[in-house]
Amino acid sequence: MPDISSIVSFQEPLGAPSVDHPRPDRLVRGNPARRTWNLFTDATQTVFSGIWACEPGAWRVAYPENEDEFCAILTGRVRLTDTHGASREFGPGDAFVVPGGFEGVWETLEPLSKRYVIVSKPQPVSSEG
Repeated sequence: MPDISSIVSFQEPLGAPSVDHPRPDRLVRGNPARRTWNLFTDATQTVFSGIWACEPGAWRVAYPENEDEFCAILTGRVRLTDTHGASREFGPGDAFVVPGGFEGVWETLEPLSKRYVIVSKPQPVSSEG
């Protein structure tokens, strides 16, 4: 049974982040460094949460069908644009969910930091055989 020591704090110090960049074939503008502090992964590896930060830039995204992401913007601004060209912007204090299957462009307009929770749902088992 979990006790108080199992509570995960999102407060500093966070330790060293993992750093990556968008894949070259997905880049739209810039080549932003993205820093991730994954602070919690559940035992089944279906829930991940932490803090993510990114420099300005834009790249194409394609969320897996079985993966939803909750985002709460701490600093900066982001614009999400779908494949039809419709877009929405979010800034400090805004929270939103990107549903599984979303495709479009993630554009970091200003240096951004967010809290995130990613939930991966089990893939349906195919009955074909």
